[in-house]
Parts: sequence; structure tokens; C-alpha cells
Amino acid sequence: MKLYYAPGACSLSPHIVASELGLDVQLEKVDLGKHVAADGADYYAINPKGYVPALQMENGELLTEGPAIVQYLADRKPEAGLAPANGTTERYRLQETLGFINSEIHKTYSPLFNDKTPPEVRADRLAYLGKRYAVMEKQLAGHDYLFGNRFSVADAYLFTVTNWAHNVKFDLSPFPNVAAFQKRVAARPAVQAAMRAEGLIK
Repeated sequence: MKLYYAPGACSLSPHIVASELGLDVQLEKVDLGKHVAADGADYYAINPKGYVPALQMENGELLTEGPAIVQYLADRKPEAGLAPANGTTERYRLQETLGFINSEIHKTYSPLFNDKTPPEVRADRLAYLGKRYAVMEKQLAGHDYLFGNRFSVADAYLFTVTNWAHNVKFDLSPFPNVAAFQKRVAARPAVQAAMRAEGLIK
């Protein structure tokens, strides 16, 4: 398998999952500004969507969209328990949470990275993020992770996007459970290995 990624982008989430599972995944860095892969290939020719992550699966097909990729990876080693079994209520709860992180948190960060975003829009998006993190704060109450004390692919995703808070000056202090969660996940050896491989930590 090959994972197309950009350092610190949302592709860090499947990278963490692969690291947690000990899967043999080749990393291919993508320059998102030029849309060129590390080997010089036109990234649009690989993934017409133009963004990361993208995973070349064992059968050669390309799978895109982080929530789909992390579930695919988790299902390669179901015994690790990073995703509940397909067809169970627990799996639908996982998909529910991945969908929430994807649409309500991940995408809310997007305009905050754009220097051309007007101040009033920026303020609105920061306020919206606060409302969405309040939901995560409640879900994490009394738990190490989103679904109790077992790490899941949803935790990898929430950690990845919440890592952007500092870059956009979003204050996490009103959300102590989320802040503690970030430190807890960051301390995991597999997470540190993935971040080190992307040059995010030494």
C-alpha cells in the first residue's frame, strides 16, 4: 500500500492508524502547492481531487477521503480493535463520529488557513468551532478516548485536526477534556513515530 500525504495535513490521521497497526505502508509526500508527488508525477493524474490523503490499496485501486481510508486500514487488522466490526451499532457510532469530525470540525478549519478570509468570517468560524468542540468535550468526559478507554480511528482523526488549533489561534483552554486528550494521544509511541516521519517532531 502507498499513502499519499502532506506533512501535518489531514493525511496524518491514516498515517497514525497505519503506524498503530504496524502496517507496511509506503509514504509518498505530495507538494500540495504544485500538486506534484515526490517522484515528480502530476498528482492530479494520480488523484483528480488534488488533495490528500489518498491510499493506493493492495489491489492497485486508489481510495480517497480520510474517514474511508482509516476504516479500510483498521479492517486490515480487525483484531487490533481500532474500528468495531462492520454491521454493528458500534461501527455506525464510529462512522457517525468520523462524519461529525469531517464535516463540522475539519472543514470549519479550512477558511481559517486562508489569508483572504475576511475578519468577520474568521470570527464566525472560530465561534462555530467552539460549539463543535463543546460536543467533543462532552463525549470525552470521563474517558481517555472518544469511545471509552480504547483508541480508535476516530481519535486519530480528532487529534490530527485539533493539532491545527494553534496555527489558526483557536483557544482550546475552554475544553480541558479535549486538551488532555491531545496530550494523551501525542504521547502514544505510534503517533510520535508518524509525526516524526513527517518531520513534525524531532
